[in-house]
Amino acid sequence: MTSIYNAFGYAIDWQERYRLIKAAGFDGVMLWWSDGFGRGPGYREDPERARNAGLVVENFHAPVQWQNDLSLNNQAGESLFELYSQCVRDGAEYQAPALVIHLPNDEFPLNNLGMERLERLVDLAGKLGVKLAMENIFNTRNLCKALDSFPSLGLCFDSCHFANDPEAPDLLRMYGKRLMALHLHDNGGGRGQHQLPFDGNIDWPRIMGEIGEAGYSGPISLEPMNWGYEDMDIKEFLRLAYERAVKLKNIGSR
Repeated sequence: MTSIYNAFGYAIDWQERYRLIKAAGFDGVMLWWSDGFGRGPGYREDPERARNAGLVVENFHAPVQWQNDLSLNNQAGESLFELYSQCVRDGAEYQAPALVIHLPNDEFPLNNLGMERLERLVDLAGKLGVKLAMENIFNTRNLCKALDSFPSLGLCFDSCHFANDPEAPDLLRMYGKRLMALHLHDNGGGRGQHQLPFDGNIDWPRIMGEIGEAGYSGPISLEPMNWGYEDMDIKEFLRLAYERAVKLKNIGSR
């Protein structure tokens, strides 16, 4: 199965976007679950739109703007906890199997309050049947602490964040058996991230080899943006993205 992040750029009707994703060959989508970054309230219609196009909803991605507030003993910290809790409840309501969350960056260490909030999220997700996948960014100390503390948490492995973080341990060797989601993109382009695979310098044979060795059997999921590809038609962008997803899948199955 192959999947792609839904909000990869281009100004186009959302139902048409999902039709084109399906036509390109993808089986599923990962949905940005927020009205932030200009998305607007229409994001709540995306699960139905995607399914109407014949796509599987792989997971929701929780908002990221306030990720560093999780341990704060103030209204900002409590608001973030309530936001994540609502995302879990939405995941159950809209039948999203998993929710991807960013833990705070490592300069904002998870304290006792942050861990208590995370435990409450784990409990809520367990009751509602929603899996929680923690994504690696520049947060690997917090990530490892959370994964080591809560066995039900999974890993959302982001290839570009891993490649661009000089302090990151070998997360796939450590937690590969707990992979719940993939964000596969390359680190080329003007922003150093969210390029199509093989357009940067990530060691894809190594990454896909470790994913395969971990026994991962879930979707091969891309998280590109059209940054640097703006002159490319959306159909061509999706055709190329699907071609790269299949290439990654074939590498991982060797």
